[in-house]
Amino acid sequence: MDNKFFVEGKRLIYEYDGEKLWIEPWGENSLRIRCTMEAKMPLHDDWALLQQSECKVNIKIDKEYASITNGKLTCIISEYGNLEFKNQKDEILLIEKWKDRQLKIKGRELKPILGGLYKATVRFEGFEDEKFYGLGQRQEPFLNLKGCEFELAQRNSQVSIPFVLSSKGYGFLWHNPAIGRVSLSRNCTTWVAEVTQLIDYWVTAGDYPAEIIENYTQVTGRVPMMPYFASGFWQSKLRYHNQDELLEVAREYKKRGLPIDVIVVDFFHWSQQGEWCFDKKYWPDPKKMVNELKEIGIELMVSIWPTVDPRSENYSEMKQEGLLVHTERGIRTQMVFNGYEVFVDFTNPDAQKYVWNKVKENYFKYGIRIFWLDEAEPEYSVYDFDNIRYYIGTGLEFSNLYPLYYAKAFYDGMIKEGINDIINLSRSAWAGSQRYGVAVWSGDIQSNFETLRKQVCAGLNIGLSGIPWWTTDIGGFFGGDPKDPKFQELIIRWFQYGTFCPIFRLHGHRLPVGQPGGEDTGIFDFNICGPNEVWSFGEEAYEIIKNLLLLREKLRPYIMEQMKLAHEKGAPPMRPLFYDFPNDKISWNIEDEYMFGPDILVAPILYEGKTSRDVYLPAGTEWINSNTGVCYEGGQHIICDAPLNIIPYFIRKGANIRL
Repeated sequence: MDNKFFVEGKRLIYEYDGEKLWIEPWGENSLRIRCTMEAKMPLHDDWALLQQSECKVNIKIDKEYASITNGKLTCIISEYGNLEFKNQKDEILLIEKWKDRQLKIKGRELKPILGGLYKATVRFEGFEDEKFYGLGQRQEPFLNLKGCEFELAQRNSQVSIPFVLSSKGYGFLWHNPAIGRVSLSRNCTTWVAEVTQLIDYWVTAGDYPAEIIENYTQVTGRVPMMPYFASGFWQSKLRYHNQDELLEVAREYKKRGLPIDVIVVDFFHWSQQGEWCFDKKYWPDPKKMVNELKEIGIELMVSIWPTVDPRSENYSEMKQEGLLVHTERGIRTQMVFNGYEVFVDFTNPDAQKYVWNKVKENYFKYGIRIFWLDEAEPEYSVYDFDNIRYYIGTGLEFSNLYPLYYAKAFYDGMIKEGINDIINLSRSAWAGSQRYGVAVWSGDIQSNFETLRKQVCAGLNIGLSGIPWWTTDIGGFFGGDPKDPKFQELIIRWFQYGTFCPIFRLHGHRLPVGQPGGEDTGIFDFNICGPNEVWSFGEEAYEIIKNLLLLREKLRPYIMEQMKLAHEKGAPPMRPLFYDFPNDKISWNIEDEYMFGPDILVAPILYEGKTSRDVYLPAGTEWINSNTGVCYEGGQHIICDAPLNIIPYFIRKGANIRL
């Protein structure tokens, strides 16, 4: 039998029965695997994966198998083409599912579909004791995703980043932007892309989670250094209607001596969707507004929507130049929201430049340097991905890339203007989005304690997906009556949690909503929104929140140290206990506490009416209760009192933190 294995440079190649399989080093302790049934391997843009410098690799070929080793990771190919991955201890990390050969189900499969492309499936054996983390942001009440199945698609509050960190000591990136699914079952892990040219994934090995995340962000990119202003408090609501209203709020913060670094002009400050500029009727002098804010130490952030109304002044030109997303059939209406809108096609480089040039002329020139990239999924009124066509291809094949290119448009434009410490708020992301200065928030979520609990897991998992800058709408987005004692309790607890999030940001659509009297009809009335400033929720809440604002100010030197580590190493400031204590087995099971940097353990109150909670303190160090000064030995559970004005948080003994 002729040999099926070849070497091309540092790439190991397997060819058999029309299949071509490439395995090559891609970053430290990492390998990239590509497979096609085409005559030649498709060489597309690398999307998430950046080109890597040369590294040492060891390739061995025998008649019955071949192997390739890059640092701590080895991939072995049998003569039948099935793969297994091992670490430097010769422990199996991943193995393609081939045990049930009589079922004739392949470990990897490219199934031809109409149109000449393929449905791609890769199956790996399941391990009973394995835990999975990451996959972007999911609105689920648990951190460990083992046993779950998820759609690989972007939606409002769902951020699809196809990367998982395994408790077995590896990271896995499904490097495919197609609509698909992942199943993390007990018996099998299955990755599916509905429409694609090839199978493409990346594997890394590490001795501890921080090493795996460092390897992953080395190949997908890291955030810029966060500007100092972004580590402070961000004030926002839906919405300030005019320039005077916004300035009065900013002045009131300063009058009260409250810390504030960012204030936001939310959506529909424009006259028409697709006209990226202030409506002069309500915002008559943007330059004067920005100058006054800067004089009192506040940056202005403005909302950007990628929607274009056919009545807008830019629609005809954008349509003629091919800068809008197409539909394959029917009328080209992709969103219905105060009109009938079409989305900008940010996969088109010309569309990226077009929108940035409008933003530069109508916002950036006034001194505005932080943008809210809303609707970044994008949020189609009907998610018929098969009816969408982008500049780079079909919606089924490329939809998950949209937020990546949306962010890139603003990043490239700002870099060209000399801004390097870029941060822009986005409602979605894909693998690699972090390198474009993306801060993600968790979308339009409900105002209740159940939703607050979900945000803890959502924030931790997206941090483990390469996105270190993350936030929520403090208090939730939908509803919440500032005069309601129940909501006042919720927003206090949410503020306590938000104080220890990477981005500290208040936002929401407060009652009254939709109709006089506050009924939530589900219909937005842009002219009706209740107050959402820190003094809006009663005197007791105000005093508690004011102290939290002051606490955040004291934490900022420590926070900026964590942002430097995120920039240099990819370390998420907010992470599960096991990230810093991987040898503590109990830490892998704690899902309602987290580390804020290496020295602060946070245990938020997540249930209505609770005034105490169980807290686990990881082994190997001592912990000081910041509210009482009491020191505890790690490796134990304690009961911690938490009246309404208290959030339990602990400082690692010996840490250099001054509060």
